[in-house]
Amino acid sequence: MSVKELNDKLRKREQRKLHVRKNLVGTPDTPRMTVFKSNRYLYVQVIDDKAGTTLAAASTLEEALKSIKRNVQGGEKLGEEIGKRLKDKKIDKVVFDRNGYKYHGIVKAIADGARKAGITF
Repeated sequence: MSVKELNDKLRKREQRKLHVRKNLVGTPDTPRMTVFKSNRYLYVQVIDDKAGTTLAAASTLEEALKSIKRNVQGGEKLGEEIGKRLKDKKIDKVVFDRNGYKYHGIVKAIADGARKAGITF
């Protein structure tokens, strides 16, 4: 992939991200659950945009979650983990922010894992 193609790909993702984010706002009642994928790790955060705080987070960088691979099965496990952490904080409803990524593969698996843990979107 050339530099021009990579820049275009990142620019298009940023446009999709802004297009989705103008309609999604995390409140204390229904915080925003956002996903980020790097080439090696997966990250999930649950954010209250009104207060500007992160309520819960999970990442494959954490010592307890290092065994999770960056694939669909790993995404589902990470979704289940963030779902458990939200249930501990008595949060059962969130809005899902796919962060400009297509809703398939790992992103969909994270959402399905959270649903499996009892979180509704």
